[in-house]
Amino acid sequence: MSLICKNLNKTYNKTTVLKEINLEIEQGKIYGLIGRNGAGKTTLLSILTAQNPATSGSVTYHGMQVWENQAVLDHLCFSRELNPVTASGPNTMKVKEYLRTASVFYPNWDKQMADELIKLFHLDIKKKISKLSKGMMSMVTIIVALASKADITIMDEPVAGLDVVAREQFYRLVIDEYARSGRTFVISTHIIEEAADLFEEVVILKDGCILCKENTQDLLSRSMHISGNAADVDAACAGLQILNSQHMGRSKGVTVVLRDGQKLAEGYDITVQPVSLQELFLAYCGEEGPVA
Repeated sequence: MSLICKNLNKTYNKTTVLKEINLEIEQGKIYGLIGRNGAGKTTLLSILTAQNPATSGSVTYHGMQVWENQAVLDHLCFSRELNPVTASGPNTMKVKEYLRTASVFYPNWDKQMADELIKLFHLDIKKKISKLSKGMMSMVTIIVALASKADITIMDEPVAGLDVVAREQFYRLVIDEYARSGRTFVISTHIIEEAADLFEEVVILKDGCILCKENTQDLLSRSMHISGNAADVDAACAGLQILNSQHMGRSKGVTVVLRDGQKLAEGYDITVQPVSLQELFLAYCGEEGPVA
């Protein structure tokens, strides 16, 4: 059962935020959604879960429209950052009240899991949301996401404000729950390097468009940084997809992605290095500039 969007567009006033998005989220995978601020990540996730209407295009789950379809929404969870302030002032709802509301909203809510996570995170559920630190608010969103037991669980910046110990706890929790249940997870994060091993597939979004959706390890195995004399680099990489290039005098460095049996031309004095997911993301979404 897949969550599928076709020809998805979203426009606010005269600004187009998402452009012809075609994306399939398959059951039983962990996806990483990465992109710069303003790329349209949160907008896309909110449309996938019917919290925001699309301007055009469709979103379906198991062939059924997502928008205003409670039977479908029962299978989806979008856990996003809490807001400590409401339109009328500070958010005075207590954590226990927020979790109680979530337990009603999600039909497969696992109270035992929620209670265990509250203890694990040492979370004071009597506190008002407006009094929580950024890390504590992230813990609440993680509890909602995991305890929802939704077939497709989407998390927007779930580790914001968490220290390194809590982030490692989160990654282990997701892997353990995925291994037990086979649930689908879509995680949007700016902490790319830490989370890279978690992602079976990665989706890179830039300026409202999907640049790439591939198996993470396969993509990295075909990606590399090539450096050396500019003439040698150009000759070795002739005909290849070059994501970015950097120059310093006669030297040049480029990041390339090989496709369909492509290989570097031989016989040139170049240095070939593997790239991490974060480095690849920078190559896709960064700006060209001089070599540091």
